[in-house]
Amino acid sequence: MAEDIQIQGADGAFSAYLATPPSGSGPGILVAQEIFGVNHVMRELCDGFAAAGYVALCPDLFWRQEPGIQITDKTDEEWARAFELYQGFDEAKGVEDLIAALKVLRSTNGCTGKVGTVGYCLGGKLAYLMATRSDADCNVGYYGVGIESALDEAANIARPLMLHIAEKDEFCPPEAQAAIIAGLESHAEVTLLRYPGMDHAFARVGGAHYDAAAAGQANDRTAEFFKSHLS
Repeated sequence: MAEDIQIQGADGAFSAYLATPPSGSGPGILVAQEIFGVNHVMRELCDGFAAAGYVALCPDLFWRQEPGIQITDKTDEEWARAFELYQGFDEAKGVEDLIAALKVLRSTNGCTGKVGTVGYCLGGKLAYLMATRSDADCNVGYYGVGIESALDEAANIARPLMLHIAEKDEFCPPEAQAAIIAGLESHAEVTLLRYPGMDHAFARVGGAHYDAAAAGQANDRTAEFFKSHLS
């Protein structure tokens, strides 16, 4: 079952897409959106996690700018709007919204109380920040943008974090990747996984850089990670 729900945050109410497993119960996965809003890609990801036995929730993090935004990566106009939203996004407020959503997910009927987060692109960095600022049980980031600017928070990571890094990521250049690896590779709770030759959003089905083999490998690793830490 899937539905849009309302979450009350510190600054107001915002919507979120909630998908529940066929069994009606399971651990929770909080999904942090890309720069295109809670669109069909994010909803299908939630549906996939629900089919795998998780209660999945994806909150609208752009609600302060334009509630309910759902755009694609298929036109120049939509890319331009996505970057406008990204540039106008208040990262700290976004993390606060995710923490509010995490609390709601933990108390959602059917959720076991164990909750992990997963984020993509913009959400990839937010998953990292959830590892440093929240009590989520584990966190996964796919090709996060800007993590290198928040490495001073790494000492706060107390629960497992997995980061999928695209070697040819146009939005996370070699120097940024080098900084991330240098800052996190020795952390006991952090797993860094690199994907040679892959560009940004290699796991976005239908995207320009989608690679089925690399996406499958990353998703399998994520599935095992969640199974290990949320069961």
